[in-house]
Amino acid sequence: MTNFRGQVRRIDLQTPEDARALISLLGEYAQDPMGGGHPLPEDVLKNLPTQLVQLPQYRGLLAWDGDRAVGLLNAFLGFSTFHGRPLLNLHDLAVTADFRGQGVGSALLTAADELARSEGCYAVTLEVRADNPARRLYLRHGFDPGHEATDAMSFWKKWLD
Repeated sequence: MTNFRGQVRRIDLQTPEDARALISLLGEYAQDPMGGGHPLPEDVLKNLPTQLVQLPQYRGLLAWDGDRAVGLLNAFLGFSTFHGRPLLNLHDLAVTADFRGQGVGSALLTAADELARSEGCYAVTLEVRADNPARRLYLRHGFDPGHEATDAMSFWKKWLD
């Protein structure tokens, strides 16, 4: 893995450049098999930056190679009642196709760790598909899937629409 030489910084969704980068990278990720393999609906693309700005628990990071956004991490602060402290849950980690394998994902995860520490979080969490090759990256960054027989968790959904 090559070390990414670009910059990772917090998303400022008040700036059109960052809002466009969020939509572009998330849109590309959604069309990837790991993101579901389908384009995002037009209303999501149009409204997402405005909606995220209104959520105080939203934390986002962008990786930049010069003036090009090449990676995105969307996360949300949660709270552990068992630990009495916040946690940072990673929702999306996306790297544009031609920058994969160059350390962008690793740089975003390192920045997420730093962000979580600055927020007083006790942990960083994520959900990941069983067939996602990024699992190797998560293991290298210290994520622990737990013991399969006793610690494995399932991510369940209940659709309301």
